[in-house]
Amino acid sequence: MKFRGKIIDVACLNHFTRVITTISKLTKMCVLRLTPDNLFFVLSGKVANGGVSMWCELSQANFFDEYQMEGVSSEDNEICLEVTPENLSRALKTVQNAKAVKVKLTKKHCPCLTIAAELPTLSSASRVVTHDVPVDVIPRRLWHEFKEPNMPDFDVSIYLPPLKTMKNIVDRMKNLSNFLVIEANLNGEMNLKIETDLVSVTTHFKDLGNPPWGDDASQDGGASQSRDPEAMVEARVDIRRLQQFLMGQQVNPSKAMCNIVHQRVVHLILLHEDVSLQYFIPAVA
Repeated sequence: MKFRGKIIDVACLNHFTRVITTISKLTKMCVLRLTPDNLFFVLSGKVANGGVSMWCELSQANFFDEYQMEGVSSEDNEICLEVTPENLSRALKTVQNAKAVKVKLTKKHCPCLTIAAELPTLSSASRVVTHDVPVDVIPRRLWHEFKEPNMPDFDVSIYLPPLKTMKNIVDRMKNLSNFLVIEANLNGEMNLKIETDLVSVTTHFKDLGNPPWGDDASQDGGASQSRDPEAMVEARVDIRRLQQFLMGQQVNPSKAMCNIVHQRVVHLILLHEDVSLQYFIPAVA
């Protein structure tokens, strides 16, 4: 099992750091799955049991100038590691002005992702800073838990309003209740609602648009085809989980979408040209 990668381009390093920082805001621990073409950051909480789950996919060619890996075997050419994204984010933030950054799987007192950065100096001598981020190697028998989640059979899919605007609203609403209702329809309308015994507050968004999903998604299925475009579909979620998602965003997505399975789950998707992030928040009764 071997892995080593090298990032020389400063813009790629900054972007990679922003992605890791975003993930660190969403979860304390996650699985880093390495394949020859991609890196995946996975949190496989069981949504049915009330846990959030996450799937973030990066194309290695868009970040790494050099990338080599050998998996467990030729048939299973993957490596799965449990990591603390916060530790990875901290290490990367300290080497932002490096001439080159190498990331390597090493065996010290325990398995580590070793980040070695060549920093610029005034003299001809180079200065290398090294961080060892401990990881746990996940055995092959558990890999099935970290596969890409299926697209839920959603009732409504809608583009999200600007994330900063949404974050400001959710931050204010958090002071009123622990729960928030997200509702949307096929007419590009979305509402964020708080309803308690003392107060009822709703923020309305219009003309957001609905994504044109392909044949494999349920948006082309009979249920949503026959749905009244004005009819609202809703899910009540823990407001802290939504706030966590909005607080962490540093990916600057080109598209941000929300799929709702009525009273079951909210599926949030952020798309950047070289990163996709999916986040599942279960509905609460």
